[in-house]
Amino acid sequence: MTGIAGDACPIGPVMELLFGRWTADVLWVLDQDGGRVRFGELQRRLPDISPKVLSHTLRQLERNGLVGRTHHPGVPPRVEYAATPLAGTLIPVYDALADWSRAHGGEVLSAQARYDAEESA
Repeated sequence: MTGIAGDACPIGPVMELLFGRWTADVLWVLDQDGGRVRFGELQRRLPDISPKVLSHTLRQLERNGLVGRTHHPGVPPRVEYAATPLAGTLIPVYDALADWSRAHGGEVLSAQARYDAEESA
């Protein structure tokens, strides 16, 4: 990846950054809660993601400016995560993709079934 605007396909690097395996799920939970969410709550809301992968995903989202992390000192210390305003600009994109998925998901599944049937014949 040479940079956000330096590739032949201008959205390729952005797709890699924004559509990692758990990126949309984490941002969706943070957006739905509309506020700050603790790590344990994210784990409860996303039970299929391991703590290690969730931690890595949150670090990547923070690095990309999509998630803010607030550390509250105390015993025990408390850390909260929230979607940034930049992440909020992605909600219409995710909504459009969800609409596309609802409208065309069946077609994709049919194409996969046809392909798989032809390959196994």
